Amino acid sequence: MDTELFLSRVARFAALGDPVRLAIADLLRDDDCSPDTLAAKIQIPGNLLAHHLKILTEVGLISRTRSQADGRRTYLHLELDGFDDLLPTASSIKTRRVVFVCTENSARSVMAEAIWRDASSVPVSSAGTDPAFRINPRARTAIRRAGLLLEQTEPRDLDEVLKPSDLIVSVCDGVNEKLVNRSNSHLHWSIADPARVGSDAAFAQTFDEIRGRVLTLVPHVHTPTRKKRKSA
Repeated sequence: MDTELFLSRVARFAALGDPVRLAIADLLRDDDCSPDTLAAKIQIPGNLLAHHLKILTEVGLISRTRSQADGRRTYLHLELDGFDDLLPTASSIKTRRVVFVCTENSARSVMAEAIWRDASSVPVSSAGTDPAFRINPRARTAIRRAGLLLEQTEPRDLDEVLKPSDLIVSVCDGVNEKLVNRSNSHLHWSIADPARVGSDAAFAQTFDEIRGRVLTLVPHVHTPTRKKRKSA
């Protein structure tokens, strides 16, 4: 963890946690205001506004510029770059392969595998803890409509697929609770089973949810770099 960045995020969140300071940020989103204009809009006295502006300035969320027309006047500007890294940060994950797992390996994990294969060079597979006898036709349809390829022909058993070095991504709550004793690295996404609804729309919605999750994770997962052998 980058401690300095973490503490900076804490300070900025704390600054924005006050209702007045959050209102100031909202007002400055598209409009540079002078302090007196801002005080009138928020309806607070100038000395209290100065206190809030000082805090926002100290954490790098606003800055001041002096008017070129009247040097006695200043304008407040929202530093949008100060919001760029406020969202939760992800650590880099190194794995030789990603394995998506749901109970039957007939829908969610299959869709996740197809999306991952299209988006990442990191090897991928999928499996189930209790494989069905076939892949759900609606899952095939959702994958095909997205222009992706489904390489596997039938559901696979997790015990036959999983290797110790694999990263497990469970996309089924029931599976997640069964895998607590596995030694593999493990992430979990709580995604509802579209087969319980059984419509093409439900499968399309689940596909979109999984695709969003996959595309968010892809940049943070890499295969380990092989060490070069020393020449004799």
